[in-house]
Amino acid sequence: MQSFRSEIENPIVEKDILELERKIQLFKEGKIDEERFRSLRLARGVYGQRQLGVQMIRIKLPYGKVSSEQLHRIANVSDEYSRGRLHITTRQDIQIHHVSLDRTPELWAQLEKDDITLREACGNAVRNVTASETAGIDINEPFDVSPYAHATFQFFLRNPICQEMGRKFKMSFSATDDDTALSFMHDLGFIAKTKTINKKEVKGFKVLLAGGLGSQPRHADVIYEFLEADLLIPTIEGVLRVFDRYGERSKRAKARLKFLVKDLGVNEFLTLIETERKALAYQSYPIDTSKFEEEPVFKTNDIPSVTILNQKAYQEWKETNVIKQKQEGLYAIGIKVHLGDFYTDKARLLADLIKKYAANELRFTLRQNILIRHVREAFLPFFYTELQKLGFAEIGYNSLSDITACPGTDTCNLGISSSTGIAAELERVLKTEYPKYSNNKDITIKISGCMNACGQHNMAHIGFQGMSIKVGNLLAPALQVLIGGGILGNGKGRFSDKLIKIPSKKGPEALRILLNDFEKNQKIKEPYLDYYDRLGKTYFYDLLKHLSDITNLKEDDFIDWGHDQNYIKAIGVGECAGVVIDLIATLLFESEEKLDNATEACNEKQWSNSIYFSYTAIINTAKALLTAEEEKTNTQAGIITNFDTVFVATKKIDLPVSFSDFVYQINKNEPTETFAKKYLQEAKDFYKTIDAYRKATIEK
Repeated sequence: MQSFRSEIENPIVEKDILELERKIQLFKEGKIDEERFRSLRLARGVYGQRQLGVQMIRIKLPYGKVSSEQLHRIANVSDEYSRGRLHITTRQDIQIHHVSLDRTPELWAQLEKDDITLREACGNAVRNVTASETAGIDINEPFDVSPYAHATFQFFLRNPICQEMGRKFKMSFSATDDDTALSFMHDLGFIAKTKTINKKEVKGFKVLLAGGLGSQPRHADVIYEFLEADLLIPTIEGVLRVFDRYGERSKRAKARLKFLVKDLGVNEFLTLIETERKALAYQSYPIDTSKFEEEPVFKTNDIPSVTILNQKAYQEWKETNVIKQKQEGLYAIGIKVHLGDFYTDKARLLADLIKKYAANELRFTLRQNILIRHVREAFLPFFYTELQKLGFAEIGYNSLSDITACPGTDTCNLGISSSTGIAAELERVLKTEYPKYSNNKDITIKISGCMNACGQHNMAHIGFQGMSIKVGNLLAPALQVLIGGGILGNGKGRFSDKLIKIPSKKGPEALRILLNDFEKNQKIKEPYLDYYDRLGKTYFYDLLKHLSDITNLKEDDFIDWGHDQNYIKAIGVGECAGVVIDLIATLLFESEEKLDNATEACNEKQWSNSIYFSYTAIINTAKALLTAEEEKTNTQAGIITNFDTVFVATKKIDLPVSFSDFVYQINKNEPTETFAKKYLQEAKDFYKTIDAYRKATIEK
């Protein structure tokens, strides 16, 4: 299992992979508990799936960008360690399923040969940084947001301030005011803007804070109409530091940033960010964009000769799937990927195609599709014929018939009903009964297998959420129908209204009723959301009400889409949040590890990182003692306050200053060498004090 060691050039990556391997062994030997191990593997992209004994691996691909070499590598890994199926997520990642836990370190090592990581793809960390797939080629963009998304990914990968937060943290970069990266539903969303300052055009972002979906969706607040690009990284770091310190950690359902901002208020949150400013390693962080400004390089100018047999189909494909780039003479090709699933044989052929005939780049999209970039106009007929051979030339890219759906009960522990099954059936209905909607890009359909909204159902024009419904002593799969969500642009969006719960097998009929009514009652060129608002929620409830009748269900209604046996509601333990049950000994052991990390960072002159590792070691150590006393440890700020009350004020623990003053040195000092070394030594001394107290208490 350790044959990969000599193959990894980056010592930081090698250490990370070896750590995963070591913790797997400790877990198998029973030396670390399951919950602690779960937290560690999630931070390495290893996610338990519905089927016992196997893992889902999430491959982190910043803003979905992939080269031919990387796609070949991913395909090889999927064939070797999984089953050859690749799944594109709504965060521009790739997931592969049914992987043995023991083989995850070597799998990761194989990916790293082409600079692909698993690190922080899951767990309570900064998740994959997403961006508009057209960033860099969009005719309407003020500038390319790709280098800023990339710099954000790089700066916060393995950064100590965001390794063990209360919950996951998501960021997006939208190329234009169309807001195709959905800033309004992210923890931090950025929309590209420019502003003239002192007669000079300056790049920056409109910044939105604390949006989210899930069972309680929240629209993000605008905190800056214009933030200069050089302040991007310091601003993100300030937000993460505040979230890490004040965010909820015990109550999973209240642990996302949106709940913290709701409780504190935006102004108080911004004040807390300001208190962190002095502690930041960078007050300004210029981002080098030169690499992204290079002209596309093509391997050949020879255009393969092809014959288009069906010119009408070709023209229709060009209208629905081809996008003109801002670069003269270049086009992007959208590939509609059914439910985000495709296989390694096609992936390899696609990789060869973009390397030889395009500019060796594609991007996975937020709607689970593929966008090939930098295709010369003369090569479009050739690409059409080649994509046809792969089954990748179906019309309707980003259209109504291009349904977004999470994996649901196929593999997810939290899935309640089959989202992929109903999605496949709805796509069939649209293709066979409503072909005129093949290029309708004004209406979206999104489906999630549960309330957590991984399929983004509650921001769709028409959404479906997986549920169950009780009929006597039996359970039937069901769908919550939602209508009225959508992107409004420039950081504004709206969430869908919940209408009615119906048996899943009536989902296609619900769609027919909604589309037929739209055709009947839509005013000339009236947008769908205007049509919905004009008629009102009650009208649509009445329209679908008869479908909720469960008095005359047939045997087939108790079988979910894509299944052949009666429905069983089976929900496992969710891992999206990396829920951790902390044991005192484990906490103290982790404090030792954090002190080692702080020492190592200090030796490498990474003063800011060392300081933050020291801080987390102090917090962890205090948490261990409070846990032993069964005191609250919901937030880091709460731990600081409670430790003063329970241990310092009562003289149980003797400190030269209050615990609060001791800890909060972190945001009252610049991250210098002097302070980093002082804080580290004080953290070590504090650990020794607490360890001695703990041992003395146990001996009593």
